[in-house]
Amino acid sequence: MTEGMGCKNCCSICLQCLFGYETNVMLVINNKVHFYNNIQYVCWVQRAYQDTDSVISSVSTKVKGNILTNSSAAGVHVWDVPEYVIPPQGENTFFVLTNVIPTLGQRQSKCPEIPSEVTKCESDSDCKEGYSEVHGNGVQTGRCVQYSDTIKTCEVQAWCPLENDTVIPKPALLGAAEDFTVLIKNNVQYPKFKFRKRNILHHINSTYLKNCTFDRKTDPHCPIFRLGDMVTEAGEDFSVMALKGGIIGIFIDWNCDLDFPERFCIPKYSFSRLDNKNPENNVAPGYNFRFAKYYKTNESTETRTLIKAFGIRFDVIVFGMAGKFNIVPTIVNLGATLSFLSLVTAVCDWVMLTCMKDRDLYAKHKFIHLNQNGDSVPLVS
Repeated sequence: MTEGMGCKNCCSICLQCLFGYETNVMLVINNKVHFYNNIQYVCWVQRAYQDTDSVISSVSTKVKGNILTNSSAAGVHVWDVPEYVIPPQGENTFFVLTNVIPTLGQRQSKCPEIPSEVTKCESDSDCKEGYSEVHGNGVQTGRCVQYSDTIKTCEVQAWCPLENDTVIPKPALLGAAEDFTVLIKNNVQYPKFKFRKRNILHHINSTYLKNCTFDRKTDPHCPIFRLGDMVTEAGEDFSVMALKGGIIGIFIDWNCDLDFPERFCIPKYSFSRLDNKNPENNVAPGYNFRFAKYYKTNESTETRTLIKAFGIRFDVIVFGMAGKFNIVPTIVNLGATLSFLSLVTAVCDWVMLTCMKDRDLYAKHKFIHLNQNGDSVPLVS
């Protein structure tokens, strides 16, 4: 009797497997984990329906301003653009002089070296003729000479008098350079879309250009920038930065959606300090270099003025990406998205049935058996 019942049940199961039909049940769950909505949002925001191109850019700059200085070393002096913008033209960069240590009237002659552990001496035997110390100022003559009343150093053949850069002028000699302005002309193009534009927009005329200065609220499209304003936006104090110099980045963002009219493609400006300003590692701070101005005296002796220049270098960094509708990436990304969404269904089911605290409730409604009497019975109790 028992064997007969078992055989009957086995046959019933086999028939159910052969003739049973499975169909999907749509289960709507109100939960904070909206996988589908997130996926759709990402696909739209990423603009998968667009073809893209990277920006190609050219930059030119023109600085304007004058400063009158009066120092003990150089006397009264008017600084104009050819003197404080070095070099006159740079590649996407320009340098503005803010502080100087001048050494006047240098000539080729012999003089005592600046005191250091290597150059101090007691007698000629401590100096080596023809020796050039890497961090020194010239070539030793072999003589030990008086540097001051109490110090002797090795004599060198060099440009004398030697530079003494231990004391940096405070406040910065050209601190008023914060009121200088710079015109930045930026031309960009997206070759794939045959799109060209410049940061001097269509509505800007010559009258406006002569009188405007960039301001985020009143003149956000003016291409003329006050140096002090850029340094301030970078989170720095111009008077402090002018002492030893530094590097400021001028960022021009040309990200454009070319499915919209051309007038909506406009540059966005931002500023940041690029050189290291770590108080815990303040070795060799700022930005400086040396250059010389040469001339001849009435005796035809070659003479020069050596200048150790401190200043702020401004790097203009242009970046951007343009997108425009194209049927090819639209089809490709649509197919990829649909394939991905089919995978998301399986992932969602696994998460709901495994990880969520109401997984038993989800399983009860997810798997339902419909018998011949029309009654639906959950497969999971």
